[in-house]
Amino acid sequence: MSLDPVRKGGVELAPLALHKFLSAAFYAVSSLLIVIVNKIVLTHYRFPSFMFLGIGQMLTTIIVLYAAKLNHNIHFQDFDRSILFKIFPLPLLYVGNHISGLGSTKKLSLPMFTVLRKFTILMTMVLEAWILRKTFPPLVKCSVLAIVIGALVAASSDLAFDLEGYTFILLNDMCTAASGVYTKKKLEVEGLGKYGVLFYNASIIVIPTVLASFYSGDLQQVLTFEHWTTLPFVCSFLMSCVTGFILMYSIVLCSHYNSALTTTVVGAIKNVAVAYIGMFVGGDYIFSWLNFIGLNICMSGGLVYSYVMFGSSLKPETHEESRPDVPKGPSSEGKQTS
Repeated sequence: MSLDPVRKGGVELAPLALHKFLSAAFYAVSSLLIVIVNKIVLTHYRFPSFMFLGIGQMLTTIIVLYAAKLNHNIHFQDFDRSILFKIFPLPLLYVGNHISGLGSTKKLSLPMFTVLRKFTILMTMVLEAWILRKTFPPLVKCSVLAIVIGALVAASSDLAFDLEGYTFILLNDMCTAASGVYTKKKLEVEGLGKYGVLFYNASIIVIPTVLASFYSGDLQQVLTFEHWTTLPFVCSFLMSCVTGFILMYSIVLCSHYNSALTTTVVGAIKNVAVAYIGMFVGGDYIFSWLNFIGLNICMSGGLVYSYVMFGSSLKPETHEESRPDVPKGPSSEGKQTS
């Protein structure tokens, strides 16, 4: 993608603003795509281990980035002891996010899981203000609150208190928010960059994940899975691995050009869009006015946030190149003494 200004009919679009918008759109499309691909692998073929699927995605990330580094297509620092200090605490946050996400999924209903996950946006805004010293305009704060309030309204018909489930989901929100903010921070660390963050985070996480898969019995179920000799399944599994790498790259890319808050809001807008699609496709959406109104409040907040973040920055800058230079007359400089 060229960094030269993009011109349209005598106007010029700022390249950074265009990159911000395109990276956010890339993340939204990638996150939608992986939901579809994982649904095929885990639901249609009934693959027994989502953990092993994650291992496949991490190994794909490691192989692709290392091959690109050997071929001098990309560059990031070679491994030494300083890498562990540079990348910390991203691997711990990833593991915490994974474990707390599993616990909350088991304990909470889907509507409550969805609404409480929206608090990630609020936590991300707070952490960005605290860790990255960022300030936000009032309209951004209002749009974030609208997304959270809309989620509360959407799930208000399914309120059920579960202390253990609430604990897990709030820990999940905190880990997700902290992971997004620290990813943004680590992208500025010398020697890491986008590719170093992806490569070393996956490299550090993959070994304990394989051990957890082995001791939990997942690995044994995977090895005896019946569809390994079925070509459509193998293609779907490999596609999931590649799509997982694309998603991880799109998250880092979106965080690189935008803020961690923008990346989180894009994910929330995507989830609301999926809910809208589910009203017409799939047949499992149960209509209720509270849920429908809440979804519209969420989407309105997301659209306002998108306009504030992308709309103003994508406005073209006009250049009056056709006007001849007007010679300066003896106006103000010659009339200062009277």
